[in-house]
Amino acid sequence: MKITMAHGSGGKSSEELMEQVFGRHFANPILDKMEDAAVLEVSGRIAFSTDTFVVNPLEFKGGNIGKLAICGTVNDLLMMGAQPKYLTCGFVLEEGLEVELLERVVATMADYARQAGVLIVAGDTKVVEGQGGLFINTSGIGIIEEGIHISASNCRPGDAILLSGTLGDHHGAILSARMGMENGIHSDCALLSDMTEALRKEGISVRTMRDVTRGGLGTILNEIAGKSRCQFEIEETAIPMKEEVAAFCDILGLEPLYMANEGKMVLFLPEEEAEKALAILRDTKNGKEAAIIGRVREGSGVRMITRLGGSRLIDVLYGEGLPRIC
Repeated sequence: MKITMAHGSGGKSSEELMEQVFGRHFANPILDKMEDAAVLEVSGRIAFSTDTFVVNPLEFKGGNIGKLAICGTVNDLLMMGAQPKYLTCGFVLEEGLEVELLERVVATMADYARQAGVLIVAGDTKVVEGQGGLFINTSGIGIIEEGIHISASNCRPGDAILLSGTLGDHHGAILSARMGMENGIHSDCALLSDMTEALRKEGISVRTMRDVTRGGLGTILNEIAGKSRCQFEIEETAIPMKEEVAAFCDILGLEPLYMANEGKMVLFLPEEEAEKALAILRDTKNGKEAAIIGRVREGSGVRMITRLGGSRLIDVLYGEGLPRIC
């Protein structure tokens, strides 16, 4: 069965779609009330984030647009030191979308929401003319415990810079799918909660965390350096990358520093805690290839010590890296 304009009419077809797809997978006591707004109990400081996902193709090696939507928004909350609690989901369905594909996406979202310990408490669906596409907007709320103050402006000279794993996996998987290239590259799309929770339990003094998504590591480091008014010095030989992704980059002339990931984070913390934090990350499911990739210095901008021992200025990404990466 395909989505038709009738599914967006608010009538019987809409009701059936809500009950048979969204209601069946997202059921919980708050959402089941189907009121105009969700009534939530929160106290203290909260983190609030929103994002829209327009990836093409909708399904790819390692995930689908629904997995991206849940992981992306949950990870944004985690990067602020918050405990994710609630999500909302808005769907724009193009006429002609296969309901079976939609249900696979929704089932994936429900699964990862459970893994993240969050409730999907409100949502909306619109149907528009098109060619069978799907777009998802998610918003999330998380609770920040007392004593946690993570910000891009917190980095200090002497801090260590850690990367939780290999670069370019998601970008490589999406571009391969778009180009019809057969290889073993899988998206790294994942929840980062195993790593953030492990660091929190061990009392690591994380100053800054960011997930490495659009714009890649190079752009994100520049953004944080500007907010912290420091210089970051990273080492090319310390940056982890899968051999297949590296070969893919060589063939297409891609720069790994500007390739997107959806399951990696960069973090900054005092130098004296770097080795302990590295061991903690490597003991988690998603941090096994974590590495210390550099240090924070006095100054401004981002510099990379190359394999040949030279120094190269790393700027932000200019232009379009890849359409519909997330």
